[in-house]
Amino acid sequence: MRVITRKGSNRVAREAFEIARTRKRKKVTAAHKEPVYRLACGMFAEECRKVAREYPDVAFEEMMIDSISMKLVTAPQQFDVVVTTNQFGDILTDIGAGLVGGLGLAPGLCVGERQAMAQATHGSAPDITGRNIANPYAMIVSGQMLLAWLGRKRSEPKATAAANRIHAAVNTVIAAGRHLTRDLGGQAGTTEMGDAIAAAVQG
Repeated sequence: MRVITRKGSNRVAREAFEIARTRKRKKVTAAHKEPVYRLACGMFAEECRKVAREYPDVAFEEMMIDSISMKLVTAPQQFDVVVTTNQFGDILTDIGAGLVGGLGLAPGLCVGERQAMAQATHGSAPDITGRNIANPYAMIVSGQMLLAWLGRKRSEPKATAAANRIHAAVNTVIAAGRHLTRDLGGQAGTTEMGDAIAAAVQG
């Protein structure tokens, strides 16, 4: 059973367009399977189209879930912000994580109407507990996304500035390549990479 509501569809679509407005490309792709799931996906698609009309400055396209799955692998650069339903989103986020190097590079943000919760997509990893080998990127960038959301939602410039500093710091550390965990081809531990990012934030 898939439970999809107009309220939920409208809310997630609106968040996608708000995020797209903060990005250079300003593009939203709605992924669904309306020809097969005419009621559930049809309602989701209708709400996305309604919201799109309120954001004339953001490009909008629709794509079938099977098509976007293939194109996300063969030509991911054509996408900016993708909005979809929960089940399809679970699949697409793992495809995206695989494209960029694994779940250690997949941050996450659960957004409600008034609250948001940052959590890395990978969840816990009990098999590597205490070994200092986990990639801290996903957790750090999840926090960065939360600060960016707070800045946008509450019109709080300090939160936006903090998010920008963290984003720049993470990019600096990865580009330098000296303090990367093993999944990124380096030899650093979790703590070392985290400390390098913290130093870059301060510097």
